[in-house]
Amino acid sequence: MNAGETTSGFGKNPRPPKVKNKNPAPVQITAEQILREAHDRRLEPAHSIPKQKITDLEELSEFRQRKRKEFEDNIRKNRLNISNWLKYAAWEDSQMESQRARSVYERALDVEWRNIAIWLRYVETEMKNRNVNHARNILDRATTLLPRVDQFWYKYTYMEETLGDVPKARNVFERWMKWEPEESAWQAYIKMELRYNEHDRARSIYERFVSIHPEPKNWIKWAKFEEEHNNLEKCREIYTEAVQYLGDEKMDQKVLVAFAKFEIKLKEFDRARVIFKYGLDRLPKSKSESLYNQYTNFEKQYGDKEGIENVVVGKRRVQYEEEIESNPKNYDIWFDYAKLEESVGDPTRVREIYERAISQVPPAQEKRYWRRYIYLWINYALYEELETEDVNRTREIYKECIKLIPHKIFTFAKIWLLYAQFEIRQLDVHAARKILGTAIGMCPKDKLFKGYIELEMQLREFDRCRTIYTKYLEYNQANCAGWIKFAELEKLLKEEDRCRAIFELAISQPTLDMPELLWKAYIDFEIGEEEYERTRELYLRLLERTAHVKVYISFAQFELSIPYEEGSDEGVKRTRKIFTDAYDSMKQKELKEERVLLLEAWNDFEDNYGSNETRDVVKKKMPKVVKKRRRAEDSTEDNIIWEEYFDYIFPDDDVQSGNLKLLAMAQAWEKMKAQAASSGADKNNDEDDDEEDEEENEEEKEDEE
Repeated sequence: MNAGETTSGFGKNPRPPKVKNKNPAPVQITAEQILREAHDRRLEPAHSIPKQKITDLEELSEFRQRKRKEFEDNIRKNRLNISNWLKYAAWEDSQMESQRARSVYERALDVEWRNIAIWLRYVETEMKNRNVNHARNILDRATTLLPRVDQFWYKYTYMEETLGDVPKARNVFERWMKWEPEESAWQAYIKMELRYNEHDRARSIYERFVSIHPEPKNWIKWAKFEEEHNNLEKCREIYTEAVQYLGDEKMDQKVLVAFAKFEIKLKEFDRARVIFKYGLDRLPKSKSESLYNQYTNFEKQYGDKEGIENVVVGKRRVQYEEEIESNPKNYDIWFDYAKLEESVGDPTRVREIYERAISQVPPAQEKRYWRRYIYLWINYALYEELETEDVNRTREIYKECIKLIPHKIFTFAKIWLLYAQFEIRQLDVHAARKILGTAIGMCPKDKLFKGYIELEMQLREFDRCRTIYTKYLEYNQANCAGWIKFAELEKLLKEEDRCRAIFELAISQPTLDMPELLWKAYIDFEIGEEEYERTRELYLRLLERTAHVKVYISFAQFELSIPYEEGSDEGVKRTRKIFTDAYDSMKQKELKEERVLLLEAWNDFEDNYGSNETRDVVKKKMPKVVKKRRRAEDSTEDNIIWEEYFDYIFPDDDVQSGNLKLLAMAQAWEKMKAQAASSGADKNNDEDDDEEDEEENEEEKEDEE
């Protein structure tokens, strides 16, 4: 053997066999053909062991000895393999060797007595061989050792009932029931008694059954059993006992539905309605859907309109309770719930809902959290006043609400005013004044002052109104609306001097929230009193404070509205002088847009009251609108943005007159340029026409020659 060669099977790296012919085979077989062939041959008989024929007892004895040796060897190898024991015992039984088979089963039970299959096969073998006493003894042993295995008890009772020995079967059931088995065992016992028409025994079994397994379905089965045997009073007692036993915690809607259906069959509709309402009041929404549906159908069939409405109200009531349980601070749900109870008309339930609602105080002392909550108190008070007409309870509600609100942080003027109006309706004006006085002293607000003043105005207590206005303006001196209302009160009472003094005091305040309204009201008052000189002085005083264009225009319109003597143009002269002074003032301040507004008003005035000369003067002052470019505010050095805007150029401005002249010259130059271009085009057209005429004349001469 050479150095590089190795023997086949012992070398470290044996060479793979070489394929001599690598060409494809002439007949190709696909995987599909292989699978189809395997499928077709699946039913072919497998290799079977030939049958051995035994001709005499000696051969039979040798065969049995050989088989027993095989079984014993298998058992010795693995004693815990129960299938070997069962096969061994079945073989001995097939050889009609009952004693040997019994011996094998006993040996198997010694090894594993908890195995259920051994006991069942042992019993079946004895029953097959009609060894009843042996089978009974085996079942006794099995039920004693393994009492929780229901198969043994079922097998035992079935065997005794099959043998016709009902008392023994009953004894077996009684022994079984002492262990309190599952529901199916009790049902089997009851069915056996019913097969032999032992109804009293079945009834007693049911009593024991529901005492051990008090589930709702078992109570229903018992009740249906009594109903089938026409024992209606007993059936009603069972349902009643079931409802009492289960209570509110374990109550199931199925029991109530079955109870109500039973009463409906007996045409006891009032009883059925009480049962439905009992369940709806105690069961939550999630556990009473079927009960609601049955109740609705019941009311539709046997109830009236009121009953159907009660069903709907009950459903909505349960829905609101669930929503409140999930979020008790949702005041919108409380509003809807209270409105629902008000529609029903039960004051006790309405008060209960309102009391529960107002107990849900907002978590923080911020007014935004209290805005919806405070309306619960308002609705509660209005309900007690208008619906129940309980005055004392309404007063207590208002008092408790006012105590609850943190007035040092914020308050609600609506509550104070509603409380005062309530006392007015009770003809207790003193109490109403005391309430509003307390409110103003504790937490003054504009709305409180206005409400108090309105109350006294309705009572025609004008001196009190003056006092409240004084307190109001001391509280808020910048409130122009308060000053105006105070002055209007004095004007209403024909106290012109007081009214004028109030206006003078108001305009002398250092800060005002809306001074333009105050001045306008003062001016309108003087105009209404036909005090034109005072009005003119007011306009002049106002122009000293502000030179707004609208003030000038209003001043001019006032001068025009004064009734002068017929034929007098004093008003026109004064108005023109106001426009002239206003224009000069705005020109000096370089207010372009204001000057435009003023010129438009001035132009309208001259069109109506002026002459041609005055109209020309105003028109010459009218500005010219030009478009310009400027740098935008949001532009940067890197990104410069330009925007267009319109500017006004006035002819009489010194600074802008040069620009205006330059603009006019530019426009004139463009116009001249356009005219020159048009004239050049006309000249060229004339020259072309002359040349055409000369050519036509020459052609005519040639034709003549």
